[in-house]
Amino acid sequence: MRPALRLLEEELVERIIAEARDLLCRLGVEIHNPALRELLADHGARTDQADGRVRLSQDLLDRALASVPRSFGLYDVLGNQTHQLAGDRVYFTPGSAAIHILDPRSGRMRKPDTGDYLRYVKLASRLEHLASQSTALIPADVPEPIADSYRLYLSLLYGEKPVVTGAFTIESFRLMYELQVAVRGSPEALRQKPLTVFSCCPTAPLKWSEVTSRNLADCARAGIPVELVSMPLAGFMAPVTLVGSLIQQTAENLSGVVLSQLVAPGHPLLFGGSPAVFDVRYETTPMGAIETAMLNCAASQIGKRLGMPTQGYVALSDAKQLDAQAGMETGMGAALAALAGINSISGPGMLDFESCQSLEKLVLDNEICGQAYRLIEGIEPREDFPALGIFQELLAEKHLLIAEHTRRHLRQEITFPGGVLDRANRARWAKEGSLSLLERAAREVERRIEAYTPSRLPESIKAELTRLMEQEARRYGMQALPAREG
Repeated sequence: MRPALRLLEEELVERIIAEARDLLCRLGVEIHNPALRELLADHGARTDQADGRVRLSQDLLDRALASVPRSFGLYDVLGNQTHQLAGDRVYFTPGSAAIHILDPRSGRMRKPDTGDYLRYVKLASRLEHLASQSTALIPADVPEPIADSYRLYLSLLYGEKPVVTGAFTIESFRLMYELQVAVRGSPEALRQKPLTVFSCCPTAPLKWSEVTSRNLADCARAGIPVELVSMPLAGFMAPVTLVGSLIQQTAENLSGVVLSQLVAPGHPLLFGGSPAVFDVRYETTPMGAIETAMLNCAASQIGKRLGMPTQGYVALSDAKQLDAQAGMETGMGAALAALAGINSISGPGMLDFESCQSLEKLVLDNEICGQAYRLIEGIEPREDFPALGIFQELLAEKHLLIAEHTRRHLRQEITFPGGVLDRANRARWAKEGSLSLLERAAREVERRIEAYTPSRLPESIKAELTRLMEQEARRYGMQALPAREG
């Protein structure tokens, strides 16, 4: 039996969805994209040109929900399927778009550069419990207008896993799309085997900016899957109650479903979010708070009730160092998210309210994700009945270390983590250097990066990716891309 977490009674799920739909029909959603407002009006929505607010109809919501896919797959750069986002299947991906990296030598946060990004991609390629990579860091050594496309370029050039990414501008989408088409060979091949998921974030409360609504529409036309990342802040930009915040998140995501499905019926979506509570004492948005994890898990339950695969920003920490708080918040979030069956769990590696990525934390979080996977496998009998024979052997031999039953089931039953977690006795720990968690993690980062093998993407495609990126860089006055190795 697979263990499962459900935080909402079914009746409460239905009431939240009904309230969200009513808000969209009576209060409406503010949309800053005139073309999309016109499209909505053509399909029966009531639009107010003065303030950009659009009031949907129940029929429009029904039609959109009827056309959104119940599942979809993701594929790596070589065209192999890595994900089937459906049901309670769980996949972990590193948190995205950090503006800082935690330097393990100085213990300080700093701006990342191309070298940091390459180390991240190489490391992510060797982390077995992370099914995808993300554009996790924003390199500061390239012009800001090309930062989105540049980090996707590096991910596709050096890594093979699919990429969770996004565009902060309208203009950057074009090249990000061209890079994916270059990998796949044609727009139709990309549509058949999606390589990325783009994050599209409505603005709280109930608003779509020109940039995010355009990104959503562009992705829909291109067949690129989108995770709808609503970001209500309970007690600040959303009701302080968790139910009230869930109503808002549901309404904002439903508005995105309507926009997506009107542009391209059947466009694949994840019902997701990065909700948080607001800590009025410090004016912060703690992503490691238990209520934040609860919001993500409950939102996934709502998304599944609507028939959609789900995403959530959880399994991360607000700590500033790789410390006990970082482990506690990440471990609790990962376990709860896995039990809730969130299909795409974003967050590993992140610190400081989603603003910092740590490679040392990422290798620790990889182990946390592995433990979460073991948790949701549950407990099943493995030749345990009748029990008499194995206990007779135990009494006779005084142990079962080399018993056939042990050898047959050891690896299935017991998770053996890598070198980050300390399971040695004290004497052995001392003999091996009395290493701290940070020291073990730093050593593991180097070990895994040293084991990196170059992407098997054909050299001709790699050359085309570089040509496209260099061409874009020149448009913004950069004559050469930053030096890189390997």
